[in-house]
Amino acid sequence: MPFYPERLQLIALRLHPQVYRNNFDRMDDIFSVNALRLIQSADVFKARLSGEFGSVHGLSVSEFFLLLHLDNAPLNRLPRVELAKRLHVSASTVTRMAAPMEKLGLVGRQADDRDARLAFVVLTEAGRTRLSETRTTFSKWAETAFMDRWEEEELKTLSDLLFRLIAGSTANLT
Repeated sequence: MPFYPERLQLIALRLHPQVYRNNFDRMDDIFSVNALRLIQSADVFKARLSGEFGSVHGLSVSEFFLLLHLDNAPLNRLPRVELAKRLHVSASTVTRMAAPMEKLGLVGRQADDRDARLAFVVLTEAGRTRLSETRTTFSKWAETAFMDRWEEEELKTLSDLLFRLIAGSTANLT
């Protein structure tokens, strides 16, 4: 007997009715399906990273991204508002994130010479060291996520396709 998508839907519905009910009907266009899978993939990867980042390095994934943005910025500093744009959060969230990192010496605060109202969040040497250590963990997890599921050519194609989504963005860290 041939195996049709409709049959897969019926099997999934019987096994997990509360999860799969109407999922096939709601996500019937490829754009929505791909967007959902992309978001879910990112969430799964972040969840796997967060445990080790916290226990080994004392950082959240968001704090890691904050340090990455500072490391990539000219003079390793960014205004709080610009950092918020790159992290896709509010300026007050950046302030709340940076405060404990400042107490740990990972970031500092620097006033603008020309405009006293403008303050920069600055990557410190201790922050650069912590970022380097955390990058090693990140690379290990990234390799684990892709190593046994993808061929090298597929990884290159995936990388090119994902780059198209972030090309031109100030949040691009690659």
